[in-house]
Amino acid sequence: MINKKPTFRKLTPSFGSSFLIKQHVDTLDKNAAYWHFHPELELIYVNKGQGKTHIGNHLSYFNNSQLILMGSNLPHNGFTDRLTATGTETTIQFKADFLGEEFLSVPESANLAALFDRAKKGIRFKVNTKQKLGPKIEALNDYEGLKKVIKFLEILDYLAKTDDYELLNADGFAFETEAQDSSKIDIIFKYVNQNFQNHISLDEIADKVSMTVPAFCRYFKKATGKTFTQLVNEYRVVHATKLLNESQMSIADICYECGFNNFSHFNKQFTDITGKTASNYRKEIKLIIQDSAEAV
Repeated sequence: MINKKPTFRKLTPSFGSSFLIKQHVDTLDKNAAYWHFHPELELIYVNKGQGKTHIGNHLSYFNNSQLILMGSNLPHNGFTDRLTATGTETTIQFKADFLGEEFLSVPESANLAALFDRAKKGIRFKVNTKQKLGPKIEALNDYEGLKKVIKFLEILDYLAKTDDYELLNADGFAFETEAQDSSKIDIIFKYVNQNFQNHISLDEIADKVSMTVPAFCRYFKKATGKTFTQLVNEYRVVHATKLLNESQMSIADICYECGFNNFSHFNKQFTDITGKTASNYRKEIKLIIQDSAEAV
């Protein structure tokens, strides 16, 4: 039985503030994370931690710092599984018009309007931007009133002008459907997340959302831009990258552990999705670890 939770999350800023800032340094309950969306944009900075980044159609694992901007109504999971001893996660949630409905219409806000539009695809900022803005994001709660707004606008202005980023969803994934439809996406993703290591037939998943197979296939392709089989393969390959990174299992064993029942098919899917073979992926991980150890 799938534990259904709301897919729409209502957020309320603290009294006297037009945007919401949350900061925590404790260990997170990854089981409490669920697939959700909200009209607010979300800027997340993790200075030290690890977890799975699941935003729209994008799935990946991280084991370092993260600075991500997610657009309005972009579905995502809470993604930090664990913070390190000195780790902090800071989340800022705000509406595009938090300074008024006309704010984004003035010429001076053109860069911000373009940033918020790009954020519909999910934006991950790279090292230089993380290093420059991370401390500023963490320090926002040290300010009050207009000073806090000005400091936040300075952060947004920098993000709007930098080209030090990558888009996570090439085709976008902003979710604008009715609540009943979004609850279907919620059920589908939860079921895949719990069962991707087993075979999931189209009859089985369509039945979970009370649809015929043809109707389900049309709905899912329209909602995600991918076929259901593509999504399941992505989940499996993402899990494979985690095992290649964290375990000593053989690649053949990882193939079957992730739900693939054919080694050549696994190799093809892994290469298509990541751009490299599983063997090369593991070699690169070992080099990264080796270089990090030598740098200490």
